[in-house]
Amino acid sequence: MRQIHKPQSPTLKPIKDLLTLVENRTVYSLDNFELNIFETHQKSEDVHLKFNSFVLTTMFRGKKVMHLFDKQGFEYLPGESVIVPANEEMKIDFPEADFSNPTQCMALAIKSEQIKETVNLLNEKYAKIEEHESWQIDLDTFHLKNSLEVTNTIDRLVKVSTETNSAKDLFANFMINELLIRLMQTQARVLIVDNYKKYANTNRFAFVIQYIKEHITEKLSIEKLCDLACMSKPNFFRQFKRELGITPIDFINQERIKIAKELLAETRNDISDACFKAGFGSTNYFFIIFKKHVGITPGKFKEMCMLSGGKNILKLT
Repeated sequence: MRQIHKPQSPTLKPIKDLLTLVENRTVYSLDNFELNIFETHQKSEDVHLKFNSFVLTTMFRGKKVMHLFDKQGFEYLPGESVIVPANEEMKIDFPEADFSNPTQCMALAIKSEQIKETVNLLNEKYAKIEEHESWQIDLDTFHLKNSLEVTNTIDRLVKVSTETNSAKDLFANFMINELLIRLMQTQARVLIVDNYKKYANTNRFAFVIQYIKEHITEKLSIEKLCDLACMSKPNFFRQFKRELGITPIDFINQERIKIAKELLAETRNDISDACFKAGFGSTNYFFIIFKKHVGITPGKFKEMCMLSGGKNILKLT
């Protein structure tokens, strides 16, 4: 199964210190944001929550069903984040919470001035490659799976915010900037990758991604990708990583790993078949990349597919 990027769960409150079993709240107030840790220890439905500022929420443990923007509820699981604009009411169900399986999440309420400052800095110093585009937090792309970079930043931010270091506000301000940037990169990647055909004529990275997807099982030339983007190789790598939060090589490998997992889930394909049919040129490299992205070896993955049914394993990725 795919390695899920789950933030480290803070220590749960002792039962005797809980003021309520539903969304017990612990607050850490810093200069430019407020960190809230919520935990719930009993099944509940239709719990309402609202903040008067922009909020980034992240699940640490357990499961919620979140209702936002008058849309159908969706499962909210560890390793995922949801962004909520100011004064938007969240309606939350806790279908499985109890003392042995509590839910725990973070709600990071960030001052609008901090967000504006970070967005303006990006647009001024690190403008997007397309002149008609600008950095912004996209409220339409509000439910995200955390990247490794987002998860690592959240872990560091929570650690700094909950300690007693006298300089923690200074450290935390650097990290909140980083988290906002990582968030915007993740949103940009989701938007472009999920809608590359729509933007292929107006965004050169969408055009490149369309080419990659159409030729993913073939030998891909970085020089060809640079030519498609009309960019030098150093600039192509720098801008691709800056805007999408991932290198072109890592993106290609991720796409090939998706194909390899599908192939391994089919019993007629062995590991070598999956490797070369997915576009990898070397079994050694395939093993290294597969273990890096999935967390287990191709052999172990295929063994799990055979034991539990391949499609069941794929549902977890």
